[in-house]
Amino acid sequence: MTRRTKIVATLGPATDDPATLKQLLAAGVDVVRLNYSHGSADDQRKRAQNVRRIAEELGRDVGILADLQGPKIRIERFANGPVELVDGADFCLDMELAADAGTVHTVGCAYKQLPQDVKAGDLLLLNDGVISMQVLKVDGPRIHCQVKLGGLLSDRKGINKLGGGLSADALTDKDRADLKHAVETGVDFIAVSFPRCAQDMHEARKLVEAAGGKTDLVAKIERAEALDDLPALIAASDAVMVARGDLGVEIGDAELPWRQKQIISQAREMNRMVITATQMMESMISNPVPTRAEVLDVANAVMDGTDAVMLSAETAMGKYPVKVVESMARVCVGAERGRPTERSGIGFDSHFQKTDEAIAMATVWTARHMHAEAIVALTESGSTPLLMSRDTTQIPIYAMTRHQSTRRRMALCRGVYPIEFEPTALETLTPVREAIACLKQRGLVADGERVLVTKGDFTGPGGTNGMKIVTVGE
Repeated sequence: MTRRTKIVATLGPATDDPATLKQLLAAGVDVVRLNYSHGSADDQRKRAQNVRRIAEELGRDVGILADLQGPKIRIERFANGPVELVDGADFCLDMELAADAGTVHTVGCAYKQLPQDVKAGDLLLLNDGVISMQVLKVDGPRIHCQVKLGGLLSDRKGINKLGGGLSADALTDKDRADLKHAVETGVDFIAVSFPRCAQDMHEARKLVEAAGGKTDLVAKIERAEALDDLPALIAASDAVMVARGDLGVEIGDAELPWRQKQIISQAREMNRMVITATQMMESMISNPVPTRAEVLDVANAVMDGTDAVMLSAETAMGKYPVKVVESMARVCVGAERGRPTERSGIGFDSHFQKTDEAIAMATVWTARHMHAEAIVALTESGSTPLLMSRDTTQIPIYAMTRHQSTRRRMALCRGVYPIEFEPTALETLTPVREAIACLKQRGLVADGERVLVTKGDFTGPGGTNGMKIVTVGE
């Protein structure tokens, strides 16, 4: 339990072999991602079942994140394979063209409302910004453009508009069906793709509740409009993802670095978890070692305070899924050693509205100034260890709970280590003594070390409302 930053790994054909999946989890994956943009619902269910079975064999609590496809806006297909677009050429996006009739001059589009969302002068970016074209005019169902940056264009590539402004709803009919399937499968997190505002997350939460679930929601920040409503969007979510692919295309590469830092910082300040994603170790899809630029990218996100870093194609379809997890884990540990001096800041200049928030902040402050070896949170929901983890501290936080769903949720939370624990009695001192004994048996604390324990009154409702300072062995 030396690495504080968590690792999210996407499952796919490269990890479908149970032996490979077992190696992947053993290498340190904390949360797996099921990408509903690819594969069938049955594929995702089987992967989730394999994760649950293998995690139990390894004695680990591994979270599962279902990532909805969202309204990916794509061109249709070309009649004779990919076309080469040259700078300055005219090109037309035709909503009425047959889906397989594209040529070097025109192609269809799956999103039929696109003509209503663009106007002359807009810049459209295709294939993650590799190709760009400027809108010359909109003529009914046809958008006439001039290629500004050409290249090879193939079937079903995505379209973005620089600066955002596409009106597609965040949740498609497919997403609604996939969300229900994910809840029934028993996933721990559902990621909503392309939300524009808090209302999109509220709608997703109503769908989760209607399906009978209490699954945490992750808002993927990948639209320019999402940045305009960022505080409300974060507040409406349980976690956010810095989805740098589409976001970088919509706002431009130059804006992306400081926006990443802004999203991570704001999420932490609002007591939400945050994942940094996209192309973190992209070269390891085909190479056994990362580039130095990728190493620095992962380390930078870690030092920004992200809860987790995510692998996508690197593990889903890459040649070295286990090696990439091992490489990312090493980089995380190295970056954490280089963290700035521990400091207080989050929450300490605010009015505490809840008792558990006050206890969490007081515990972290006291643990730091007493040079405590560990913090123990006896928790039901996981909210207290989450609050503690928002501060900058190297002291491990052990979230000890009987609830497996809470342990899996805490698998995403930076610096928090979930441990199965249920006291034999609810009398005042028994849970504390047994928790310390459990940690001592695991070799996580030793005689003479000071540990801070937070707990609630087990005799009544109310959550965490107390802190106890314990010397192990006394």
